[in-house]
Amino acid sequence: MRFIVILIRVLAGLLILVTGLSIFESNEWWIRIWDFPRAQILAGLVLAGGLSLWLDRRMGRWITLLCVVAAGWQLYRIYPYTPLARTELAFADDASVANGQCFSVLSLNVLQSNRDYPRTARLIDRTRPDILLLMETDQGWANALAPQLGRYAHRLERPIGNTYGMILATRLPMRDGRIETIAEKNTPSIHAELTVGRPFRLIALHPRPPVPGQDTEARDAEIAIAANRAAQTRLPVLAIGDFNDVAWSHTSQLFKRVGGYLDARIGRGTFATFPAGTPLLGWPLDHMFVTTEFKVRDLAVMENVGSDHLPIYSHLCLTTQAVANGKPEPVSREDRKDVKEVLQDYREKRDSR
Repeated sequence: MRFIVILIRVLAGLLILVTGLSIFESNEWWIRIWDFPRAQILAGLVLAGGLSLWLDRRMGRWITLLCVVAAGWQLYRIYPYTPLARTELAFADDASVANGQCFSVLSLNVLQSNRDYPRTARLIDRTRPDILLLMETDQGWANALAPQLGRYAHRLERPIGNTYGMILATRLPMRDGRIETIAEKNTPSIHAELTVGRPFRLIALHPRPPVPGQDTEARDAEIAIAANRAAQTRLPVLAIGDFNDVAWSHTSQLFKRVGGYLDARIGRGTFATFPAGTPLLGWPLDHMFVTTEFKVRDLAVMENVGSDHLPIYSHLCLTTQAVANGKPEPVSREDRKDVKEVLQDYREKRDSR
């Protein structure tokens, strides 16, 4: 019994520690990774706190109290992405569809090493999205999906063998379509103006994640630059992609506020896409942010096609009115200061190489 009590104390201590670390706005990878498993940490804190109160007569109450405080913080961060919260992006009812212009989007990180091409091809054939975004696409993927991609009138392709290749294909009219490197070398992003009754901007991102030896300056800078671009355009904006960041992180929330975005997942669920094998324990790494001119008709995480990510499918309507949507969170002076600091940190890190 004593061994079990010690084990519970250690578990509770670690969970409380990583919760505390996640509060700091640091670029260090070993701090930023604790943004990801907040739901899992919350479950662990509830379990550790309950067992401490039951089994640990000496320190149980104090450990349980600390677990409750830490769990409260974790719940505060993820609560908007539960069905208990109020939605901020309105559902496109039949009247909205009749008055608006609608289109479908399929976004998928294919996993470059995944060579089960037919499963992804069948998904594309079945859903027939108007906008198709594929990430981690090397030349093998571009060749294998050539029949599917050939059905699209407009394509932007940069297959790369470093797991950061991207392909955008669309049947919507396109202008000013281009592939750019915003921050990290050989890490492209896609920018285009599409039209569905009226024009809108599309931004597709796949920045690099926080991993040992790689902090988040470049990733955060790419996300911040994309947010600034969205704020400066007068057109509606759709931002999609694998951000390698969870929806509730400080960087994603900063991106959302600065860009004036709404998130269809708020009030509906996390829509976790990674890892594909355990979606109930997963994280929402694949995103779809829109400005207030959009409404959502459908949003779904699709079946496993052999990647470590699940595909995400959405059906959106671009309307002339945004009154049914919630208002984007206002950009504060602190937000603008944070963006400047993010870009400054990135430039200092880049120039020191």
